[in-house]
Amino acid sequence: MIAHLFNAPLGDGEAAVGVGTVGSSEAIMLAGLAFKRKWQNKMKELGKPYDKPNIVTGANVQVCWEKFARYFEVELKEVKLRDGYYVMDPEKAVEMVDENTICVAAILGSTLNGEFEDVKRLNELLLEKNKQTGWDTPIHVDAASGGFIAPFLYPELEWDFRLPLVKSINVSGHKYGLVYAGIGWVIWRNKQDLPDELVFHINYLGADQPTFTLNFSKGSSQVIAQYYQLIRLGHEGYQNVMENCQENAMVLKEGLEKTGKFNIVSKDTGVPLVAFSLKDNSRHNEFEVSEMLRRFGWIVPAYTMPPDAQHVTVLRVVIREDFSRTLAERLVLDIEKVLHELDILPAKVTAKLTANDENAHDVAVVKKTTREVQLEITAAWKKLVADRKRTNGVC
Repeated sequence: MIAHLFNAPLGDGEAAVGVGTVGSSEAIMLAGLAFKRKWQNKMKELGKPYDKPNIVTGANVQVCWEKFARYFEVELKEVKLRDGYYVMDPEKAVEMVDENTICVAAILGSTLNGEFEDVKRLNELLLEKNKQTGWDTPIHVDAASGGFIAPFLYPELEWDFRLPLVKSINVSGHKYGLVYAGIGWVIWRNKQDLPDELVFHINYLGADQPTFTLNFSKGSSQVIAQYYQLIRLGHEGYQNVMENCQENAMVLKEGLEKTGKFNIVSKDTGVPLVAFSLKDNSRHNEFEVSEMLRRFGWIVPAYTMPPDAQHVTVLRVVIREDFSRTLAERLVLDIEKVLHELDILPAKVTAKLTANDENAHDVAVVKKTTREVQLEITAAWKKLVADRKRTNGVC
């Protein structure tokens, strides 16, 4: 069912294969192992060294890619980000491909801002490079978030097995697959893309059962739940859920824009989430906004972007099926309250620092950098908030 959703080829002698996993992390490990083993077998046949495999990704990849590279001794070649472009640049990615590249990993739904990478453009560039060099470097699509979104919101978008170099795709059932945590999937284009030497066959349960996994005994409840959701909701049901998530994301985005205080970092096309940053963080920053929102019951993460955009800090709100329009409007109101409080607090903190400086006039004056002043204000602000919590009973 999932292979069909991803437009796997159904011609003579073609049959997609796949396995259920514990989230997309295990799925990515298995897909990476398949690419590595297939590349090693090819290099052995050519009589070439096969001890230095590498994989090309963007710097925005999820940490499980770094785990795969470290655990299975594969060099991770990352395409750096830049201001205003927070996903992998396909041109730069293809430039980094060499004979030892086992695959290029594209992300359909970046963890950082929900944006879809241009898999179609990557496929075109890589086809041309393979033609020039004689290599056959493939593509893996990490669709952990976007795999259950794109087929329903953007059916015309070409990112899946419609592209010839896409050999495997992973997706998380516990994200937008609408199943509780603990289920992921990895699908290979056809059997030839999964080396048979990685698959074990057992028959002590009464029949031949192929198995390819890094985990051991686990329950089948998530698999049953995924099957149930696919049958119960069908294409129309999933489409309605995803459209509702997207509409609520737009409500939140428009509400934040009306405050005039934020830049929207996320894109309208992608995972239903809103990533945003302060237009002016000279008085307070995104981490302070995140901390203050906890007082209103919201956990909104703040984080810095990867290299070379690490100077950019963003807040992110992921819109799921249970995040209603009412909640989106309430979150905007609470953010406005937080901004109002923060606009007042730094003035008090700055006044205290100024008073301290006047009391210490007899000490040699050392000019502080803007960063040092900001850190002092932040530290004093945190102390002020902590003192208020102790006095008014807020916990």
